[in-house]
Amino acid sequence: MFPDAAPHSLPTVTVGLDESDASRAAADWAAREALLRELPLRVLLVRAIPQAPEPREPDYAALRTWADSSTRGEIGRLTLRYPGLRAVREQPTGVPAQVLTEASEQAELLVLGSRALGAVQGFLVGSVAQLTVARARCPVVLVRATADAPAPDPAGDVLVGLDLRHPAEDVLAFAFRAAELRGVPLRILTAWHLPHSYGLYPPVEPDFITREARDWTRRLSEAVRPWREKHPAVRVREIPAEGGAAQRLLAEAAEAALVVVGRRNRRSRTGAHIGPVAHALMHHAPAPLAVVPHD
Repeated sequence: MFPDAAPHSLPTVTVGLDESDASRAAADWAAREALLRELPLRVLLVRAIPQAPEPREPDYAALRTWADSSTRGEIGRLTLRYPGLRAVREQPTGVPAQVLTEASEQAELLVLGSRALGAVQGFLVGSVAQLTVARARCPVVLVRATADAPAPDPAGDVLVGLDLRHPAEDVLAFAFRAAELRGVPLRILTAWHLPHSYGLYPPVEPDFITREARDWTRRLSEAVRPWREKHPAVRVREIPAEGGAAQRLLAEAAEAALVVVGRRNRRSRTGAHIGPVAHALMHHAPAPLAVVPHD
């Protein structure tokens, strides 16, 4: 019915599977995305290696049986629900975040689940997902668990946050393609701040805010213009917004079917970092969130 492993030379939409409702929601989202992109879906369930001594040796035979049954059952469910879906499965043994990060090197897109904690607390993004987002070589989409995991994508457009201080062509390329594939509008938001000295003595010129807003509007338009020309079918709305980027994106996210943000490829002595805007959206954005790595 389906192969056990994908040829690594072919790009895939890869989804990380476990026993959670969030994982099932992610698998459904990934299946629809694979059909949109005309790519195979790779269902990946990692048989985790214990990271600390356990009272007794794990029953690896039982783990293999469980993993085989889980992936077969999930692919059976998905191929029945989404006719035309090409799906493959793998059950490697290893450290989950490490295996998923390695899988991102062959994937066009990696999809993971997160679960709701409530309207105030936001969403729980586990340590495996956080480490994977911080290190992945391809875009990672976090999908929120819902009461009805197989529900269609939420209605809405694509919203992308753009930091004009660090040009991110990969972020715009991903956002424009996502909007084009779905046939929906694209909102592009960049946040700007008044200088810390604003409002202090000596007073600034009366039209200072107006000039700042015009300048950011112009800069955003110039950054987006080449992408409008590449994707003339995509309806674009540009939003230069004064204030914090995370807060402004969260305010706009309620009407989005997909939110897109960037993550710079950078490392420090303490490892990879996600960045404050992506981190805030990972825990509070109501829509699926794509985190796109870029230089």
